[in-house]
Amino acid sequence: MKFCSQCGDSVISRVPDGDNRQRFVCTSCDTIHYQNPRIVAGCLPVWNECVLLCRRAIEPRRGYWTLPAGFMENGETVPQAAERETLEEACAHVTGLQLYTLFDLPHINQVYMFFRAELVDERFSPGDESLEVRLFRQTDIPWSELAFPTVGRTLEYFFADRVQQAFPVRNEAIEAMRVARKQV
Repeated sequence: MKFCSQCGDSVISRVPDGDNRQRFVCTSCDTIHYQNPRIVAGCLPVWNECVLLCRRAIEPRRGYWTLPAGFMENGETVPQAAERETLEEACAHVTGLQLYTLFDLPHINQVYMFFRAELVDERFSPGDESLEVRLFRQTDIPWSELAFPTVGRTLEYFFADRVQQAFPVRNEAIEAMRVARKQV
């Protein structure tokens, strides 16, 4: 960040009075520009014994499989964001959203929240950000072609929890080194 969004003057990085972190602060109007994690909301859409995955048509990880998810917009709840992303990426309608996995990715300033959801019907198709959309049984998941560790972990949890028919909310941090190893 170089310029203040309030007055247009330059900003510097410093610890403001009463704070304990570096922030961008305007040199003229003293506005503090906080930079906070971005929330990624998505669904784990289920139909009978299958889950719905999308093959990404955009970077990062174009051509890899993912759960429908994306950045939350202002003015919506997290479940609304997850439902909207599922509609945008898979042209699919879901119901019964239940928070399922929550991942902290501090190295990229993101928080991922996936909801278990039921597909309303078998009507789905690729949206603008997807090359392909398919239902997969557990044995057919393209594990080596998953786009992100958060997707793989959510699927691993789901298939393990499905055996017990108990789906607790899962929370974990995914650190940079672990991400780097998994993407190799």
